Amino acid sequence: MAGPKNQQIEAAIMQDTDSKLRKKNKNKQKRKIEETDAEDVEIDQNAVLEAGSTEISKKKKKKKANGDGKEEISLNGSGEESIKKNKKKSKEGEGVSEVKIAESAQEEEVIEGSGVVVSGKNVNESRYKALDSFSESGLPDDVLECCKAFDKPSPIQAHSWPFLLDGRDLIGIAATGSGKTLAFGIPAIRHVLNKRKSNASKKVYPRCLVLSPTRELAQQIADVLCDAGKPSGVRSICIYGGTSKGPQISTLKAGVDIVIGTPGRLKDLIEMGVCRLNEVSFVVLDEADRMLDMGFEPEVRSILSQTCSVRQMVMFSATWPPAVHQLAQEFMDPNPVKVVVGSEDLAANHDVMQIVEVLDERARDERLQNLLEKYHKSRKNRVLVFVLYKKEASRVESMLHRRGWKAVSISGDKAQSARTQALSQFKDGSCPLLNWSNWKSW
Repeated sequence: MAGPKNQQIEAAIMQDTDSKLRKKNKNKQKRKIEETDAEDVEIDQNAVLEAGSTEISKKKKKKKANGDGKEEISLNGSGEESIKKNKKKSKEGEGVSEVKIAESAQEEEVIEGSGVVVSGKNVNESRYKALDSFSESGLPDDVLECCKAFDKPSPIQAHSWPFLLDGRDLIGIAATGSGKTLAFGIPAIRHVLNKRKSNASKKVYPRCLVLSPTRELAQQIADVLCDAGKPSGVRSICIYGGTSKGPQISTLKAGVDIVIGTPGRLKDLIEMGVCRLNEVSFVVLDEADRMLDMGFEPEVRSILSQTCSVRQMVMFSATWPPAVHQLAQEFMDPNPVKVVVGSEDLAANHDVMQIVEVLDERARDERLQNLLEKYHKSRKNRVLVFVLYKKEASRVESMLHRRGWKAVSISGDKAQSARTQALSQFKDGSCPLLNWSNWKSW
């Protein structure tokens, strides 16, 4: 039997051995950690949504050292989306890549209701609340004078004005007849008045530009804006081809605040040096989809390059095809507001009953005669007859005259004075049967 002394020696030897084993294991574990050169960083997805611009929580886990890249997903402080790739060499010469992916801290917001969808950043702020009445806009009485005939703003006006009056770029998708002319027209007038206050110059230069695809639409816009601008003294001019340049040049030299025009004639006057747009800081492209369909994209780009580099851009369109989307990306703020009334897709107007008949070409005239006898017997209601080609417009007009119908026509072959007269006769009811050629040279 071992004595007490031997027991003490044996205990000391066992304690020393145990200490050495623990130290050996600790060093072994340390070396193992040092040899591992790749780690995965996992991000709690809920933390990404809640973090904003703050630090995001990370969970680390070990990964076997096999030369694979190390991936790190992080949210940067500015809230912008970024991807960084940094490659570095390990002691063994193996490549390690680091990828940083940051999601936007401020995602696009969407407001839906009453057939209107509003999307963009910060659109749900209280200052952008849709207007229930004209008085909520805070505009002076002389600017709102043209709205007295209406009970309240139309949906496109109610949702667009708060953003446009705040200086935001805006994309409006709305059908014809939705009130979009005043949707951009009233903010344009307000923009001009604000510019006048900040500039004491007596010389009047255009501050606002409205581009339209056709002469008739340009004239229609000009009629609305001329009436709307009269109480506040905002002057507008309509510029289009097919008529003398002289009166248009004289009006431009006298000074105007708003220019409404078609791309072709406007580009001509710019090249002549009589239409100066470098002070224009509010630009509207109306029916942008149709403008590009008609081949005006080069002219539109050339005209936009003549305007002020710091400008507010507004685009209205019935549809949203890729070509229009591309134009918006190039010339608008990266984060424009988008207001959609109805749908972005091309669709028939559900408020109008539409009947489609497929006929033999030789039967069309007779069918038109029967329809006019049924729906235009009183000769008082207005009827529009659309044809595809310019020559067809003249032929149908002559055919209707031979059959005893009083009709006028509009086509690209007619002088602007004749077209204007025909449209006036149709509007006032003196000739309620109008034959219209749907031709791109309008």
